[in-house]
Amino acid sequence: QVDAVRVYVNSSSENLQYPVLFVVRQQKGVLSWQVPLIFRGLYQRTYNYQEVSRTLCPSEPTPEAGPSDQIIFVDVASMAPFNIAYELLVTRLENFQLETNKAFNFTASPSQPQYFLYKFPQDVDSVIIKVASDVVYPCSVVSVQDIVCPVYDLDHNVEFNGVYQSMTKQAAITVQRKDFPGEQFFVVFVIKPEDYACGGSVPSSIHGNVNRTWNLQRTKNLQVMIVPSIKKSVYVQAMFFSFLSFLSFYLGSVVVAFVHYIRVRRKALAGRLSPEDGSGIMTSSHPITASTPEGSSYGAIDESSSSGGRQLSSPERGLPAGSDTDSSVEEESDFDTMPEIESDKNVIRTKVFLYLSDLSRKDRRIVSKKYKIYFWNIITIAVFYALPVIQLVITYQTVVNVTGNQDICYYNFLCAHPLGVLSAFNNILSNVGHMLLGFLFLLIVLRRDILHRRAMEMKDVYTLDYGIPKHFGLFYAMGIALMMEGVLSACYHVCPNYSNFQFDTSFMYMIAGLCMLKLYQTRHPDINASAYSAYASFAVVICLAVLGVVFGKNDVWFWVIFSMIHVLASLALSTQIYYMGRFKIGKCYLGIFRRAAMVLYTDCIQQCSRPMYMDRMVLLIVGNLVNWSFAIFGLVYRPRDFASYILGIFICNLLLYLAFYIIMKLRSSEKLLPIPLFCIVATAVVWAAALYFFFQTLSSWEETPAESREKNRPCILLGFFDDHDVWHFLSAAALFFSFLVLLTLDDDLDAVRRDKIPVF
Repeated sequence: QVDAVRVYVNSSSENLQYPVLFVVRQQKGVLSWQVPLIFRGLYQRTYNYQEVSRTLCPSEPTPEAGPSDQIIFVDVASMAPFNIAYELLVTRLENFQLETNKAFNFTASPSQPQYFLYKFPQDVDSVIIKVASDVVYPCSVVSVQDIVCPVYDLDHNVEFNGVYQSMTKQAAITVQRKDFPGEQFFVVFVIKPEDYACGGSVPSSIHGNVNRTWNLQRTKNLQVMIVPSIKKSVYVQAMFFSFLSFLSFYLGSVVVAFVHYIRVRRKALAGRLSPEDGSGIMTSSHPITASTPEGSSYGAIDESSSSGGRQLSSPERGLPAGSDTDSSVEEESDFDTMPEIESDKNVIRTKVFLYLSDLSRKDRRIVSKKYKIYFWNIITIAVFYALPVIQLVITYQTVVNVTGNQDICYYNFLCAHPLGVLSAFNNILSNVGHMLLGFLFLLIVLRRDILHRRAMEMKDVYTLDYGIPKHFGLFYAMGIALMMEGVLSACYHVCPNYSNFQFDTSFMYMIAGLCMLKLYQTRHPDINASAYSAYASFAVVICLAVLGVVFGKNDVWFWVIFSMIHVLASLALSTQIYYMGRFKIGKCYLGIFRRAAMVLYTDCIQQCSRPMYMDRMVLLIVGNLVNWSFAIFGLVYRPRDFASYILGIFICNLLLYLAFYIIMKLRSSEKLLPIPLFCIVATAVVWAAALYFFFQTLSSWEETPAESREKNRPCILLGFFDDHDVWHFLSAAALFFSFLVLLTLDDDLDAVRRDKIPVF
């Protein structure tokens, strides 16, 4: 048992010109202070305390010398020309050493700090120091310091040594035995003279640089309890759980692929034995040469002449094997490789009733190569974006470890398990799902790509004239984006704070954008955005996100400009979508808005005529209302979390477009096969569960670190993962199922001619 001595002094004098000086001399140190004790706050405000109580640095007797009496000298002096009364009291602390799993209550104030000793038990390698208080203020600081004298236990020096964090109602610090060679440490509690650091305001009774005595107004009752942290075996169990949970998706994918292979083999065998056709192709179920039904011609051009399936099948059928990947294929250009008689895109794409054959007329090799640029570009973007991010968060973590300032990073300190130099390994490990499932999605897309190439090599006519055109470049880009979201989310959680939150959301923007592009590309393969323009748009969004982080807190001018950009971009994009990219904007880009206003006036106000493309008009009206609502909300409330605000815009637009697509698909008498139907249900269920855990706020960098710690909660899964880790697991699975929905949604159209597949 270590003995400690506490010295209490009090002086009735408030004369700052002649303070009473106290010097305590011990065997291995000197401690001094004055009464009145002066603390300085914001704007050089001063706070004077006439009562001071300090714990002297304890000296543990050595085994060689044995127990002995300790001699302490207390010197009292003052330069005052008159007598000053003071009170001096020296007491022995009975409960100086804290015990494991035993709560201890005490009181502290700015002039009467407290610290206690803790020794690691033999079988404990890591402990969590939990501190709680019933009141928010006064603001306090909890520090863990090595057994070194003097102990830094005042507001102006508590940050000089050890690990520390500010607190209002609760705090938690994880301490490992390996960090303290003596296997013991001090737990220091300091009450700050002001609450500004914890989110409070300066006391209203203080005006300017006015001196005032504060003796009893800023006391705080605290409770400290030290509990053992998890053992190494829990780390191993958590790693196995994380990897095995997502490797089960690999097993499920293998089972589905095997079942699909068996079914294909059975159909092939049945085709060989079919009496109608000995060639193995069941032409009776897919009538290729059937004439176009009466009434299928719409618009200015007859369907038989505008059908891309019959007009363009001959050059594609004559392609050599593997020609779709030939690097010498001509790049996408401004002209189309279509017959001259069908070269008027204004006539074709502005027909009232469009079919997929109208928008899949370009050379498949060129279009496929165009979409593969998405894949290669996103790899380049990922490398150049991730490397500086990794370097920055490593610097953040190094600063935290060197300075001991745990207010830099906003962890859930009640469930932050360190490993090596990382302070919260569990938040990083939980992102492994994004990387594993992203890679699995790439394998699934690769399998489909290989099967499609084999069908092309076999000159399977169904791959040329039937179903949705198979372009996999965007799917590959989505898989890479999912993997990079895991990498960057892990980087953000190395040291989560306000400055680097954009790392966690940048690839979320890209995932949402790529999903919308893929959904649009499905039935608009010839007019979808190029990779260069798409990624340039994403770059503009990320730039706006950075500007929002810097200026979006209180600057009204930024929100006015952003809302105008948002509304104008929505109108411009809506016009281009409504007219299938054939809307002429004239010599000036502002012409598009002038033309839109003219069309709105003539069609909706002057004549009140029915829109030419009713379905598209309904979608765009609803979409614009949603986007304008976001713009108004941002302008009025100015949310501080600007990155999440932009992400919400992307997600709402994606969900709106996906719902419209599925509704129009069912309205067109198309079917949902079992696999996409299962994926849709799984996506909805997993997203609902994931969002539940997402909204269980465990920390918030929108507040001060001390206020954020009030939201901290213990682990809920395996004693290792918290609610946000479960969000990581479930959101990875939800994104994976969402990607599968887009991949399999139109599998029912593989046996349908493209001139019978409507465009919407």
